Amino acid sequence: MASRPERINCEFCLLRYVPDAVRNEYVHIGIILREQESRRVEVRFTRDWRRVRCLDPDVDTALLEGMESDLRRRLQAERGEDLMRLLEESLSLSVQMTEARAYLAESLPAGVEQLMRLYVDPPPRERLPRQSGRAAIQARMRAEFEHAGVWDLMRKRIPASEYTRPGDPLRIDAGYRPNGTVRMFHAVSLEAGVEMAKVLAFSAAGLHSGVKRVEDASLELTAVIEPAAKLGATDAEPERLALYRFGVETMEEHRIRVLTTSDLGRVADTARRELRV
Repeated sequence: MASRPERINCEFCLLRYVPDAVRNEYVHIGIILREQESRRVEVRFTRDWRRVRCLDPDVDTALLEGMESDLRRRLQAERGEDLMRLLEESLSLSVQMTEARAYLAESLPAGVEQLMRLYVDPPPRERLPRQSGRAAIQARMRAEFEHAGVWDLMRKRIPASEYTRPGDPLRIDAGYRPNGTVRMFHAVSLEAGVEMAKVLAFSAAGLHSGVKRVEDASLELTAVIEPAAKLGATDAEPERLALYRFGVETMEEHRIRVLTTSDLGRVADTARRELRV
């Protein structure tokens, strides 16, 4: 009879999103798991923000995703020696941590997966609305970059005001600079219309000139959209197809490269090679 693998002593904390401290309603959004002997640490946030949006429709999920990357980098660099200090410096007021609990895990990655299933990710029986529009594109973008191992190396929520002028509210989803070119990627959904495309097109000239001025580099600005067929933009629906084409052409006329979510695997592979992961 095969013996069971020896388990390792760990402790874990749950991370909660609490948009209103007075009402104290929360949703679990992540896990921190630390091995007690080696002090190795794993951190994971949810990839499905639908329950969070049900609690807070105005939640800034990009900010939370950036928080995860920063927290993972700092915890792994310092082995979580001063966990509370790191969390206080990395977490916002709307994200709280529970007290640590003991846990026996086969391995850190396996433990994180199990704890995420138990406490964070909704079980299959829960009926949640599917992600759509810009949120769906952002999720796909992140998944591809994470699969390539480059997500934590990229800038997130890049303020356009750094390159245009103060007060510009636009934040570009992600980007990196491999050499003399800054590459930026922004999810633009054409599902509900072309307004997002027009906003990005309006900002493109300022971004191009600003990157040249501030970074002394050229800018490759990429809009990631849904495939036309997914939106029903086909010859059978000429009005919808015309609107889709208008959105694409408007961005291309302003020096924006337009790709669909189907191209993200190739884009992520390019990032992996350029960042030498």
